[in-house]
Amino acid sequence: MSGHSKWATTKHKKAAIDAKRGKLFARLIKNIEVAARTGGPDPAGNPTLYDAVQKAKKNSVPADNIDRALKRGSGEGDDGVSYENIQYEGYAAGGVAVLIECLTDNRNRAASEVRVALTRNGGQLADPGSVSYLFSRRGVVEAPKVDDLEEDDVLMAVLDAGADEVREEDDVFIIESEPNDVVAVRTALQEAGIDYNSAEVEFVPSMKVEVDKEKAAKVLKVIDALDDCDDVQNVFSNVDIPDAVMEELEAEN
Repeated sequence: MSGHSKWATTKHKKAAIDAKRGKLFARLIKNIEVAARTGGPDPAGNPTLYDAVQKAKKNSVPADNIDRALKRGSGEGDDGVSYENIQYEGYAAGGVAVLIECLTDNRNRAASEVRVALTRNGGQLADPGSVSYLFSRRGVVEAPKVDDLEEDDVLMAVLDAGADEVREEDDVFIIESEPNDVVAVRTALQEAGIDYNSAEVEFVPSMKVEVDKEKAAKVLKVIDALDDCDDVQNVFSNVDIPDAVMEELEAEN
């Protein structure tokens, strides 16, 4: 789940070691193919592709897989697939809003998977526009906390690149900006010698819905079910799970 709640950070930590590694690889490879097809196969001249390749590398996607994705995206080979972006909107327990981004070669399959994941786990599909107004597109760059790196160091590095906000969340720094400034922010970090985990344009909620333990468990069940769908690339939510509730849920699992 994206949106950088405590749950999002926890999920990020688990991504490299959990059983969903294969699905994670597939999603990252799709991003590379689409970025190469739409903006050209040279990462040096295609910032979106550059970030897609870097994210794949940071998540240990094999170099051969990345190379094959680049070739497919550039039209080489016979196994190229045409993907389209589709967005769905829905609700989970407690009126929590979810935005679901799909990248698929089969619109009907994607719609069916999303609908089933929602309805079988206590959620529901919503009409277009009924949820999306609660979110805005933002540039989001995530940098790991390493050594003696401080928030002020990150702020000084990205302030002139268009960053609007820098905040700490567990073991990372989250830098927000306008969508068009995300590449400049990422570049400013690199020039300052600061590593980054990801640099993407995401949906960030304008307001969050705090939930108790029971509702939190139900919301996370919906999000996990959506994450398991092959065509789902990202799930954004406005859920706010208090630290104490998250700790209880983690202890039970």
